[in-house]
Amino acid sequence: MSKFGELISVEVPVLFNFFTSWNEDSISMQPIVKDVAAVIGEDAKVIRIDVDKNPEITEALRIKGLPTFILYKNGEMKWRKSGRQDVNTLVQVLQQYK
Repeated sequence: MSKFGELISVEVPVLFNFFTSWNEDSISMQPIVKDVAAVIGEDAKVIRIDVDKNPEITEALRIKGLPTFILYKNGEMKWRKSGRQDVNTLVQVLQQYK
């Protein structure tokens, strides 16, 4: 959990994508998340977290639906949404907080 604290305590927006390798929506979001990271470049970070490999953080953040996207900036949660998202929505959210 201390590593997670380090990840969210930065000045640029950090978008977390909580996913699993067996969930259809999570799998279909992989290329979209890669596109978002490519578009946003150095203005933000995009980090994927496999909920099966990280049960402690998944439980602490009460991740229920997959995929779940959470945006942090300066250690504070700014935005959260579960389910499929499109590139434009995710890019707009990141740009709003940069």
